[in-house]
Amino acid sequence: MPAQDFAQNLPELATRVGAALRDRQLKLVAAESCTGGWIAKTITDIPGSSAWFDCGWVTYSNTAKAALLGVAEATLERCGAVSAETVAEMAAGALQRGDAGVSIAVSGIAGPDGGSPEKPVGTVYLAWMMDDGLLHTECRHFRGDREAVRSQTVMAALEGLLDVLALRP
Repeated sequence: MPAQDFAQNLPELATRVGAALRDRQLKLVAAESCTGGWIAKTITDIPGSSAWFDCGWVTYSNTAKAALLGVAEATLERCGAVSAETVAEMAAGALQRGDAGVSIAVSGIAGPDGGSPEKPVGTVYLAWMMDDGLLHTECRHFRGDREAVRSQTVMAALEGLLDVLALRP
């Protein structure tokens, strides 16, 4: 599916996320790497999002992940920027630094290069963390060009957030 097809579904998905956050009286923070702020943009495109979105960080480099979100340099060296451990620390750091009850974090290899046999282009790690300590991470493998990988990542991040929010009435 072309990237624009995924992107067309994002406003409706972001509206559903907003309603779920509002119903639970929660705000969201986002820590983004490969999406470059696309999650925050999608959320803030929705009128009234200031009621349920606090802030976001685009931490593309390892230096930014460590300095702005508190990701341990040892984690980055041992596991790499594209790992469950790194996105878990990104999610925790965003939650600690923001004024919110839930965070999303993403880091991946959007391409067209940068992949390896262990982590090919399209590999993306996502994390969601609640203020009560609930943490969920997952690895996804998306197909397509850079734009398609990034748009699928935004969609997966928001869909995953709805799943995590469903665990909290």
